[in-house]
Amino acid sequence: MFNSTTVPSFPINPTSIGVLAITMWASLALLSVLTNMVPPFLLLALCFFISGLLVLLKRAWYRDPLFTLPKLTYPQWFVGVGGLFGFHFFYFMAIRHAPALQVSLVCYLWPLLLALYVSSPGNRWLTLLGASIGFIGAGVVITDGAQFDVADSFASNDAAGYGYALIAALIWSSYSWYMGESNNHVEDIGWMSLVVALLALICHLVLEANTFTTLLQIDGINILAIILLGLGPVGGAFYLWDIGMKFGHQSWLASLSFATPVLSTMLLALFGIGYLTINVLLALALIMVGAGICNIKRG
Repeated sequence: MFNSTTVPSFPINPTSIGVLAITMWASLALLSVLTNMVPPFLLLALCFFISGLLVLLKRAWYRDPLFTLPKLTYPQWFVGVGGLFGFHFFYFMAIRHAPALQVSLVCYLWPLLLALYVSSPGNRWLTLLGASIGFIGAGVVITDGAQFDVADSFASNDAAGYGYALIAALIWSSYSWYMGESNNHVEDIGWMSLVVALLALICHLVLEANTFTTLLQIDGINILAIILLGLGPVGGAFYLWDIGMKFGHQSWLASLSFATPVLSTMLLALFGIGYLTINVLLALALIMVGAGICNIKRG
């Protein structure tokens, strides 16, 4: 487990760094629109390759040895790579087997699960209440307040997709908790990213269309969006999230993660893709109330 006496210094509060990761994830939808012609696993391979390069660039900047390998234990390798790759793999599989809206709702159980993982035993029920309110807030934005019958929406023929989505939520919440308690270095994420890039490339070659044909269709805007994804929501954000979970306030970060779809909707509207409604403000209010309840300290 992590030894608090080894906490490094950061230019800003580690919790704020974690919130910056959440903000980066909010840009995922916008940048995905600009890369929607790239097969998901190929896109994942490219983004995680960029993520891995960040460590080499950082070492080159500080003139550190470039290829010093991480001293990770086998469980750290397994959880780190399994979390980064497994979440995306099962999310993509869920999208293939069930409607995207319902898949997103199931996936957003991960902040609720994470909030429960990091809560103290005396705060467990308050955390469950607050996280549930936050989940409802996220759901308001994801569904845009639409009414739908639960039985019809989660039809039995889509059960496999919802199962994949639930696995994705379990993986990401478990990954976030474990890596937050792990004593590995933050830059180890770079080496994990390179392994994930290789696994994603294998999945692309096995499961998706011809790579050469796809690459011929990529233009300058697509390349820029891919680079921004690798630097941000599908790359750089994982380093920031690791800092936040290791050194910041885990409960606040878990609670505020529900704001990702709200921020994403705002960003899309800012760029003229979609629009803002009263539901966004309602969702934001619910998420902030839920976060406050999660973090009430009982004496």
